[in-house]
Parts: sequence; structure tokens; C-alpha cells
Amino acid sequence: MSESSKSSSKALKKSEPTSLLLKLMNPSANMSNRPSLWFSLESPTQLFLCFELLLAMVFFRSVSALSKLRSHLVQRSNLSNSVRWLQIQSSPELDLKSQLKELIPQEQERLKKFKSEYGKVQLGNITVDMVIGGMRGMTGLLWETSLLDPDEGIRFRGLSIPECQQVLPAAVPGGEPLPEGLLWLLLTGKVPTKEQVDALSKELRSRATVPDYVYKAIDALPVTAHPMTQFASGVMALQVNSEFQKAYENGIHKSKYWEPTYEDSLNLIAQLPVVASYVYRRIYKGEKIIPLDDSLDYGANFSHMLGFDDPKMLELMRLYVTIHSDHEGGNVSAHTGHLVASALADPYLSFAAALNGLAGPLHGLANQEVLLWIKSVVDEHGEDISTDMLKNYVLKTLNHGKVVPGYGHGVLRKTDPRYTCQREFALKHLPDDPLFQLVSKLYEVVPPILLQLGKVKNPWPNVDAHSGVLLNHFGLTEARYYTVLFGVSRSIGICSQLIWDRALGLPLERPKSVTMDWLENYCKKAA
Repeated sequence: MSESSKSSSKALKKSEPTSLLLKLMNPSANMSNRPSLWFSLESPTQLFLCFELLLAMVFFRSVSALSKLRSHLVQRSNLSNSVRWLQIQSSPELDLKSQLKELIPQEQERLKKFKSEYGKVQLGNITVDMVIGGMRGMTGLLWETSLLDPDEGIRFRGLSIPECQQVLPAAVPGGEPLPEGLLWLLLTGKVPTKEQVDALSKELRSRATVPDYVYKAIDALPVTAHPMTQFASGVMALQVNSEFQKAYENGIHKSKYWEPTYEDSLNLIAQLPVVASYVYRRIYKGEKIIPLDDSLDYGANFSHMLGFDDPKMLELMRLYVTIHSDHEGGNVSAHTGHLVASALADPYLSFAAALNGLAGPLHGLANQEVLLWIKSVVDEHGEDISTDMLKNYVLKTLNHGKVVPGYGHGVLRKTDPRYTCQREFALKHLPDDPLFQLVSKLYEVVPPILLQLGKVKNPWPNVDAHSGVLLNHFGLTEARYYTVLFGVSRSIGICSQLIWDRALGLPLERPKSVTMDWLENYCKKAA
């Protein structure tokens, strides 16, 4: 045989394994014929070549799969600001506490390693303006559940509000996210399934029983007491059954602190709508109590117990609780809860303290002030006020040394995304509401005036600028009560972080304070 014939024969022989391999890899091939295909190979060399080709194909398919995965992660990179990447819940486990038991050791080790490697890294310089200006801009807290960007707004475990609306389970198709889903997300960093959210909703309902002495504690107050006073008193009364206090008194090891903290936190979150609705019904509806409905989710049940069963109002309450739940750790209520809890005060004591901070006019009470101010505009000029008249009213407010409630924010420098999603809700469900139309006019009028005056860093509306008008539309018109709604919502964020405070073993908070004399002497020496 000539050399060319031998070469041709060898090429033919080498091509046979490739042809056979393609037949073996063909998903449409007859499975019954596949074993016999292997025996059509004529020599060990051909069999070896076949396996070489098989390994090569597996390798290239793996590279392709990794490439697709990388592309997917790049597409989702905008979801990874405060987490390494967004994790879609894949475990069938329905018990939230079991999920945490798996996550906590990993995060404990992560924090330990991070502190060891980077504990001495400086995060910035502290100026005198920061010390005497409410610590604005000073990075000084670890807060895992959310991160606030001045331009972008809040992200819950890396997810913006629109992204939460897209990926978190809803009660109705295309509806607002269920607060239980956000609670799962804040605690685990993972987007839950609808089944997991339903299981958590059921668990919260099972924890919602409120002892009679709590109602009696509230009843001991005058009915004229501010709703936040009555609400905070009820929370303090709930503390009697604190699992953390019992465990601490029994000598629980500090590595287990998070477990009774978890029990207290979920009990508290579950009980708050019951206590809050009792306060509302006591003050405004003559104590005609509406019991919890075992078929409803967290937000819907809260609305129901208040006395509002319009399906749109149920959706509004789901949205309201979700977007008010957390706003990183530096705001007054969140920081207060964290500070008090750092002394190992239980969740009830810590959250009651947070509520007292939330009740301040510069924090949670602002949502009450917004609706009262808008109604004062209507009282003076009617609902169909002209743009020029509205400008004059805004200027009159400012000239009297007051602020336009609902505008400006301590951190944000753009329109609050929580305002935007409420505006979208209004456009969808109540576009012709006169007060909503007035709020829309204010959005056009107020920012240019504040910018022209140059007295504020952020002239844009915040979350409070819109919420009262929505609640008012569906019949919840009592503005003094609005901060209680805020309080119920904020429990989800504060309690989620508190569980992680105990799991990570975060220490007692104790910043250094100085006197004005000390500051003056230090600055003179530094000059």
C-alpha cells in the first residue's frame, strides 16, 4: 500500500470515533442502539480517541456554561451593591430559622476574617462639622439589611424598590410585594419562593396573640393620649414575655443569643399590627375591635383589623409596610434600636426606644405633618388651587420660618424612590383624587423654590410627601395615627438587623464625646 493510501486509511480510521461519538451524543438517537455503537469501534486506539473527544466536548460545553453564567451575573451586577450577589432562594426549606442556622456560621467567619485582615483600614476623616452637625456623613455603623445611596435611594440586600416589586412574591398577580417576603430577604439575603412566604405568613399569624394585660396597659392611658404614646406603651407591656430576658437570666451562652432574639423579634413583628389596630379602634372607633383573619397575609390583616377591606387598600398596606420597613442604620429610629440593643436589651425594650425616636417631628411624625399641611392649603384656597397661588402659599410657609413638610432628606439628594413608587400606585389606582393632583402640583412647584433659595441640599420629595394622601383616599383620614403605621413597618428592618447584631456578636456601642473647650483647644493646636 502506498504512503498516501496508508495516510488516507488512518484519517478514515480516526474519523470513525468522531462519527460514532456524534451518534452517541445525539439526544434524538434511539437509546436502544447506543450500547451497540460502542462495539463498532475496531480497536483500543479508536476507543481511546473516542474518550479523548468526549472529554474535549464536555470541557467546551462547561466553558460555554460558565460563559453564560458569567454573562448572567454581569447582567445582575446592579443588584449586588450590598451583597456579593443576589441569591434566588433554591432551598425547599420553609422554616426561616433553619435557613438562618445555615447562614450564621458563614457570616460569623466572614466577619472574623474581614476584621483580622482589614480592621485597621481608615474609612475617612472626622471633621468638626460632623461632630457638631449630628454626625452627618460619618461612617460608623455596620447595618447589613439595607444600604442608602444619596442619588439612587434605598436598596434592601442589594435590591432597589422597583426590583423588589419585580422579584418578591405578591398576593395577587402583578401586585405589590408581600412584607413577609421582604422580611425573609432582609434576614437571609435571598429572594424567597411564594411557598416560603406563605409559610412565614402562617407562622406570624400563629405568633400574633396579644395578652390581655397589654390592652389593660393601653387602657390605663387617656384616650386622648397620642397614638404613638399608646402604641409604645403597648410594646413595653409585651416585654413581659421576652424570651431573651428569660434565656439571659438562665445563663445562655453568648453564641446562642441570636436564638431567643429571633423568637422575640418574630413575636414582636407578629403582634404589632394587633396592638396598633387596637390603638386605632380605641381612639377613633369606640373600641370596636376587629379580630385577625387567619386567611390574610401580614399587610392585608393589618388593614383589615384597622377596618379597611377594599382590595386596593390591602395592596396599599402591603406596599406601605414594605417600603417603610428599613432605611439603613443611621436614621433616628434604627440607630436608637441598635444602640439600646447593643446593651443586650431585648427586642421589646429596644424597639420601644426606637418608636420614641420615630415619634419626633423631624423623623416619623413628618408624615402626619404633610397631610395636615396639604389640608391647610385646601382649607385656604380650595382643591383646585392655581400654580401661582400654590407658589405663594409655599413661600408664605417658608417666610414664617417653617419647612414644607415632605421635602428634603438627611442623606438623599434625589427624589426618594419610596415617593416614586407611591406616585405610581396613585396613578394606577386614584389618578383623579384631588389631593393626589395637589401633591403632583407640589412636586412641580416646591423643588424650584427651594433650589432658588439655596438653603437645602435636597429640594426633592421624600417618602412622607405622598403616603398620607394615599391613606386619606381609602378612608384612613386620621393623620395623628400615621406614625403608628410607620412604626409597625419599621419593626421588620430593625428586628432583622437586631437578630444579626446578636448573631455576629456586635459589641456595646460607645462613641467618644468631647466638650466645646476640647474642640477649640484641639483645633487651635492643629491650625
